[in-house]
Amino acid sequence: MKLKPSSFLVIVTLAMAPMACVQAKQAPPPPSVKADTKDQFATVANNVREQMGPGGRFEFVDPGERSTVEQNLGQMQALFDKFGSVDAMDMPSKIQLYNDQSAVNAILTRRDGDREVCEQAPPTGTLIPKTTCRKYSDIERERRDTIKMKDDMLHTMNPQPSH
Repeated sequence: MKLKPSSFLVIVTLAMAPMACVQAKQAPPPPSVKADTKDQFATVANNVREQMGPGGRFEFVDPGERSTVEQNLGQMQALFDKFGSVDAMDMPSKIQLYNDQSAVNAILTRRDGDREVCEQAPPTGTLIPKTTCRKYSDIERERRDTIKMKDDMLHTMNPQPSH
């Protein structure tokens, strides 16, 4: 069977359509703890703390990372309290601010619930791998729910003796 050039164009267009849908999907902006003035920083820091709470974009920041974020936000606040703005800071202070910002942004990027994580694995019953993408928050909630269900089942199977 010989394909007409117009048929070939239709087939190629149909084959490319799913790729266009994937490329059209907008990724969330990366987390950014950046401010130029004391007032801007206060807003940014409050937003980060709020988003690290339950249901927030960064709710999966673990306790050790949370401590690091809080420590760095505190150091950044001290710099803004002392100088008022980035423009007024001396070079060592600007470097410290940059390093603190980088550390916080790295943690928030890694624990960003809106971050999409893709993996390629064969679904059950086939050897043909399929790429699936899910939000980091969905993966972490599923992991947390699985651990809770396992713990509940173990507690039910091995009830604690009453005293």
